[in-house]
Amino acid sequence: MNPSPIPSPLRTLLGRASLTLALATLVPTGAPFAQDDEALRATLEAEGIGLDLEAGVVVIPADVVVKDDLLEYLLVGPRGAMHESLFATPVRPSLLNAALLSLGVEPGTNARWEEGELASGDPDVRLLLPQGGGFLLYAAWREGDETYFFRLDDLVSNLDTGRSMRRHRWVFLGSRFKRPREDEPEVFVADLEQNLICLSFFYQGNTLLTAALPECQMQTIWVANPWLVPPRDSRVALIFAKQALERLPDSVAATLPVLPETPEPDTPSADDAR
Repeated sequence: MNPSPIPSPLRTLLGRASLTLALATLVPTGAPFAQDDEALRATLEAEGIGLDLEAGVVVIPADVVVKDDLLEYLLVGPRGAMHESLFATPVRPSLLNAALLSLGVEPGTNARWEEGELASGDPDVRLLLPQGGGFLLYAAWREGDETYFFRLDDLVSNLDTGRSMRRHRWVFLGSRFKRPREDEPEVFVADLEQNLICLSFFYQGNTLLTAALPECQMQTIWVANPWLVPPRDSRVALIFAKQALERLPDSVAATLPVLPETPEPDTPSADDAR
């Protein structure tokens, strides 16, 4: 199924060109939006995407999907690999991509494997990690009067190390355009496949962001951190930040999803203890 048309005012900007080239008229290299930032912000907000240029953050809603199985993705859309992703979001990938580009980031390079030869003459394959600009990722929500605010890396566990995923900057790839068939127009691949952020490396480079650690070449070590991730179907705010955040920006804190408070456990009575 082809993705539905992108709404105005971005529809006329995108046309047949790649998203990066189409936005170049609005986004000078290394600079955020200037003239049309209000129109863009209104379009994004209508789709559930928050853009705070001053704070350098983009915010989207996401729901917890997988808590008790292996993960290959951090974030997908409704038609993506829901069975192996920690979160799913209803926002359109191409519009999220536009919001991220508006912060001045440029697409980097995906992980790749370089073939070579050892001194012994035996073949050697070397992993080249993703390189380029990207984002620090956060998750936040409220339960009663308490605000929960985590690096997204902390919400993922590494079964090999028995610890959370190492904190790092996730590399921005920006997906790509392709023709589903020769006689069809180009589509934004992330809109088509609905896989937005990968935990394990995929050579196609179709996601918006990728993890960038050597251990991400393995696909059977990532699970949700059950002690920190809220219950399945809980809605949280996912935050893409250009720089490290010491606290939530006011624009984000004011709109956090509110989850039901976790009930306190029953206190055992003296009779129960005997």
